[in-house]
Amino acid sequence: MDTGRKLILVKRNTAEILTEDHLRQKFESKKRLFAYYGTAPTGLYHMGYLVPLSKLFDFNKAGISNKVLIADIHASLDDLKTQWEEVDAVADYYKKCIELSFPWDKKPEFVFGSSFQLNKNYQADVLKLSSLSTVARVTRAASEVTRMKNPKVSELIYPIMQSLDEEYLNVDIQLGGIDQRHIFAYAREYLPLLNYEPRVEIMTPLIVSLKGQGVKMSASMPESRILVHDSEETIRKNINNAYCPMGIVQDNPVLQLTKFIVFGVNNKLKIERDEKFGGNIIFDSYEQLENEFVNKNIHPMDLKNTLSNNLIKIFSKVRNYFEKNSDMISK
Repeated sequence: MDTGRKLILVKRNTAEILTEDHLRQKFESKKRLFAYYGTAPTGLYHMGYLVPLSKLFDFNKAGISNKVLIADIHASLDDLKTQWEEVDAVADYYKKCIELSFPWDKKPEFVFGSSFQLNKNYQADVLKLSSLSTVARVTRAASEVTRMKNPKVSELIYPIMQSLDEEYLNVDIQLGGIDQRHIFAYAREYLPLLNYEPRVEIMTPLIVSLKGQGVKMSASMPESRILVHDSEETIRKNINNAYCPMGIVQDNPVLQLTKFIVFGVNNKLKIERDEKFGGNIIFDSYEQLENEFVNKNIHPMDLKNTLSNNLIKIFSKVRNYFEKNSDMISK
């Protein structure tokens, strides 16, 4: 695959890339590229977390090898969102959710942060970067990710460690949501101060709450989310109640889940409906679907039913697993 086609694949469904020129240079270097996506195991695992993960399918097609960092130490650094004594169990729960949520053609390599973040060289680099960073700079880096209500020292360490993860995981690309932008920019600016290469930073959009109107899907807001292991009944109920006005694209969680999850995994979408309402219709791209929805040729309930059916099918493996292993679910 040539560089142009790889760039198209990698850019699909992204919000920003720091920088596209740097990414092009990486592809033109002809070497094998590695990327990582990191997630801190805090709370219940919902489908909003899967938007960047769905990009790994595109990375695979572009010849990029993928790692998933279960950032267990980060989960406690962030204002004890997960207590230190609970973090191992929640980390195992997250790993299982990710492993089983998608029909991986090639599974990513899983790495736990605690497997390398406590070693001597890593911690020495944490101290070095902390001596080069002002409180104001790391506060800005952490501001969109950690709670920062009454900032703990650990919340300022958080972006320093996330930046160093790029070096110690030996990757070329870091992938995450657009809320990670301040940390990604900090990493590109500060890693060279330790003579480490800046990485390409790729960001994906955030899925809005099922209620719509600009609030992101959140683990702490049950009415805003769908968990990857929710029952079929719960998925249908929550999708049926989701914000999805006729012809409206902005802040429409039903369209977003269809775009980033369903089309992120599958190349086609089939909407089944009665002949008197136009009969079945197959879309080869999300853009085709959105155009028909904007033109009010697709009824919201037909779209909701189709999305529910697809989510139930895609997440059947993880749902079945946790029906038998409910004791693993983070409370």
